Amino acid sequence: MSDKTPVDFWFDPLCPWAWMTSRWVLEVEKVRDIEVRWHVMSLAVLNEDKLDQLPEEYRDLLETKAWGPVRIVIAAQQEHGAEVLGDLYTALGTRIHNQDEGPGKETVAAALKDVGLPESLMEHWDATPYEPELRASHKEGIDKVGQEVGTPVIAVPGADGEQIAFFGPVVTPAPKGEEAARLWDGTLAVASVPGFYEIKRTRTKGPDFSNL
Repeated sequence: MSDKTPVDFWFDPLCPWAWMTSRWVLEVEKVRDIEVRWHVMSLAVLNEDKLDQLPEEYRDLLETKAWGPVRIVIAAQQEHGAEVLGDLYTALGTRIHNQDEGPGKETVAAALKDVGLPESLMEHWDATPYEPELRASHKEGIDKVGQEVGTPVIAVPGADGEQIAFFGPVVTPAPKGEEAARLWDGTLAVASVPGFYEIKRTRTKGPDFSNL
């Protein structure tokens, strides 16, 4: 058993903002006594009942590119244990986002090879018997914060034993060192206030992967 504070992190490998936040949380892990536990959620599941309300480009992304990667991730978890998710997510995110390879089959197969997972997992690309587990994992995360947000979702134990959960934070570039720790401390302080709902400012640029 670890004495570190567990931090549950739900991600979809397709989401660049979740990727940025995940790199920040790993920086926090170096300077705060936490241990990240990874879980899969799905933008495709989140939006499947409202595709007709989305811009065409985003709708096409969800319909044609979002399902395959999360099916592979949930299959890896079910067949090889949750402990493989962190390294697999890093391999996927590095290729999809940092190296701009996109979320296609070749990218995902290469990521599996990077972390020593079998290529046979690619058999789950078009369909998987683990879809109930995928949906359950997604529901567990999204139920903590509500349907109006997306990925990532983070949950930590609160002072009273109840989990504090929140979406984000959305941050770019991902801070490092003590800057990462200050953002972590501030995020927990804000999220732990009863009745806190939202803090937001206008985003002026896309995710910056240059320091990853």
